[in-house]
Amino acid sequence: MTASEIKQIKALAQKKYRDESGLFVVEGEKMVAEALESGFVVEKIYRIEEIGREAMSRITQLSSPSPVLAVLRQRFSEPSGKMAPGLYLALDAIRDPGNLGTIIRIADWFGIDGVIASPDTVELYNPKVVQATMGAVFRVKFQYRDLTEFLPEVLACDGDVYGTFLDGENIYGSRISTGEDSPAVIVIGNESNGISEEVADLVTDSLFIPPYPDGVRSSESLNAAVATAITVAEFRRRLHLE
Repeated sequence: MTASEIKQIKALAQKKYRDESGLFVVEGEKMVAEALESGFVVEKIYRIEEIGREAMSRITQLSSPSPVLAVLRQRFSEPSGKMAPGLYLALDAIRDPGNLGTIIRIADWFGIDGVIASPDTVELYNPKVVQATMGAVFRVKFQYRDLTEFLPEVLACDGDVYGTFLDGENIYGSRISTGEDSPAVIVIGNESNGISEEVADLVTDSLFIPPYPDGVRSSESLNAAVATAITVAEFRRRLHLE
């Protein structure tokens, strides 16, 4: 393994170089196996028994060297014109890499048809995001778009836009469109500030995840990824009841 290769791979720990090269790194046997089955372009694979522990220690982005590391080419979904029926997530300025990775994993588990993130959402190919997806990054359709442009397109297709708010309607008793006949989008707000005002103006249905028991003091709010899981699970439950 050349010094130039080591330098190039180490540089991919920084967003600037990932953006410039269009490349990113995955590590670990499971993640690399997922990558090979995904259809993503794999530029090169490095195995510790081939390059040595010292070289792997220099290129790893984890706390200890992985048995295998791969360099892949980034891939994003493209806008496809008129919105098709389905259940989608819209991420409004999610900033924590762990949250984004977990949300993508949730989207994969529940068969979400696409994840659309605002441009100020954390970068998809941040190493912490990639690792947190546990391979879901290779299966979930993901794109960055201005939500104030995307959500009106949903509404133009007679779609529904949902968001969770403290003054919303109890999710367990509310009317929910499961996305079978027209697009249904669930907006997930920023960890600290929730859904932004300009995006909230485009929400058609305000939902509330109630604490239990009612009237007893509890945590102020839910983690963004946890709230995503609860909300999506209820939408999918309703689909099974139809």
